[in-house]
Amino acid sequence: MKSRQRGHNQETSAAKAGISTRTGRRIENGETTEKKPRHWRTRQDPLKAVWETELVPLLAKEPTLTGTTLWEYLEDHYPGQYPEILLRTLQRRVKHWRATQGPEKAVMFCQSVPAGQQGLSDFTPPRTPITIAGEPFDHRLYQFRLAFSGWRNVHIIRRGESYSALADGLQMALHRLGGVPHEHRTDSLSAAYVNTAQKQALTQAYAALCQHYGMRSTVNNPSIRHENGAIETAHGSLKHRIEQAIKVRGSADFVNLRAYRTFLDQIVDKLNRRCPHRLAEEQAHLQPLPRYRFMAFSELTVKVAPSRSSEGFTAFLQG
Repeated sequence: MKSRQRGHNQETSAAKAGISTRTGRRIENGETTEKKPRHWRTRQDPLKAVWETELVPLLAKEPTLTGTTLWEYLEDHYPGQYPEILLRTLQRRVKHWRATQGPEKAVMFCQSVPAGQQGLSDFTPPRTPITIAGEPFDHRLYQFRLAFSGWRNVHIIRRGESYSALADGLQMALHRLGGVPHEHRTDSLSAAYVNTAQKQALTQAYAALCQHYGMRSTVNNPSIRHENGAIETAHGSLKHRIEQAIKVRGSADFVNLRAYRTFLDQIVDKLNRRCPHRLAEEQAHLQPLPRYRFMAFSELTVKVAPSRSSEGFTAFLQG
């Protein structure tokens, strides 16, 4: 058409476009035809003899079977009849079967959290065994993370999950951050939601902690981990960084607890360097910190015999 607009005749314009004069005439007259989809095969199906009778029943029984596994099955049962050149065809057939006839998959929606809206807390054990001065160090890691910017803080927990561990780690993170998100989300932490006789007292303490900082406490549905994906993903990246740093360091043994804390702080600082712009945006939407910290301890009522010494009672509390 450009050649025709420049004054060339139909024969010359068609030759320049690489088409016939007749096709050029139809195009110029608006007589174009749409290409209709084809619903028939142009060659014989090489898997026709085994697809419906053998391979589909195998997939129905175990949908995770791959095209390579099914091709190896054919090679074992029909030597030489199904060459490796058919492997790609078989893989496409398996992919199409899963999409049209395979088991249903869970539908997940991307989470979009506004800046300053949500902070998440969780406990996790390290994958790498840590020793302090040669002795095994039994501990967990408490991690707080902002959902929008990804900023995080990690705290070492020497004993099990408890209100004290949660309150101490959370407040340390908020004061290091310099602000408070509007919502604090957990995944049914036993530190906040327990199924013991102390449930009411601990739940009230956790609610008071969130109220002190002006945060709304929320919890994701039990056993649905992807609802807490922002913190679960952070656990994975943290553990990976710890493993890599220990390999570079050459040892997982630390002279004391302070050295181990410094080691973790350096890893977390490097992770936080990746989100300076989003953190700056988020800090503008955070609530101010209260003037004082909230209590980070749990009250226990215990019976002490008159003969028990003060030293023994102190050892009982520390144990």
